[in-house]
Amino acid sequence: MLYPDTVESEVLVHKPWFIATMFAVVLAFFLMFNMTGTAMGELMRPVIGDPAASGLYGRFAIAFVIAVMFVLNVVLIGFAPLRVQIAVVWLELLLLFLAFFATFHLSLPFIAEKLPFMITQGLVTTIYVSAISIVIASAIAILGAVAKLSTNGFAYAIASFYTSFFRGLPLLMQVYLIYLGLPQLGFVIDAVPAGILALSLCYGAYMTEIFRSGIQSIDRGQWEASRSIGFGFGITMRKIILPQALPVIIPPTGNQFISMLKDSSLVSVIGVWELMFLARTLGQKTFQHMEMLISAAMLYWIMSICLELIQSRIERHYARSKVR
Repeated sequence: MLYPDTVESEVLVHKPWFIATMFAVVLAFFLMFNMTGTAMGELMRPVIGDPAASGLYGRFAIAFVIAVMFVLNVVLIGFAPLRVQIAVVWLELLLLFLAFFATFHLSLPFIAEKLPFMITQGLVTTIYVSAISIVIASAIAILGAVAKLSTNGFAYAIASFYTSFFRGLPLLMQVYLIYLGLPQLGFVIDAVPAGILALSLCYGAYMTEIFRSGIQSIDRGQWEASRSIGFGFGITMRKIILPQALPVIIPPTGNQFISMLKDSSLVSVIGVWELMFLARTLGQKTFQHMEMLISAAMLYWIMSICLELIQSRIERHYARSKVR
């Protein structure tokens, strides 16, 4: 978020030209869809009569009412404080999503029956596979970043080849290559270790560039000053460079962890009982796919929200020196 502006200015959503433009855009958008057969058409029945026979008038009336409600909602929210605006918009969007999911006519008893097993087996497996993978990937990334910043041609060549190869192949292909390829060399590996290894190597390649750019963001004078007073390479990196680079490294690293949490669903193709595997398997038995997929989607979303909150706390911790 930008620094708070000390200059008084008019709220954008309260300017007449913006309100008129927003109203016209929303009206034109909903005119493209025939919503007379929806719940909104039934609500408008006293105005438009039989929705099915209302024709263009019904479409226009529904689009007009939606546009008015949307604009009025935005204008009223604009009067509220920032935190209230965020809370209200989140609540409204959540209600819209719940209304959308309600159209699937989900079997809530079936979800309640299967959800505990999805949490105790699938959710736990997803978390520990992702957690172990991010730790290994971070260690690989630090080594790779140091190698790519070194003047040793051998180390740079290995690190650059590694990042090029693993960023150049789809993650799903890497899962198959490790799980099916290593036995060809005499290394039989189980599904869970194979999935962890694939995730670690793939995300380690991406995070190598994150760590490299974070380290390079620190002024060269910091390194030279540390070395000039006799600090060794390890102490310089651990005590001087990395603490200053962490505020730059943490945001993209947190994003990578969230991405890894979702990409861990790819290890389901080799039989790992993680969240996506269970959602697909449990739904197939009774052909209630949407119940399990939506449940898994909500669990993934909740985990992502928790990680976002943790990431924001860590960012604030390392940004204390910049707070005025």
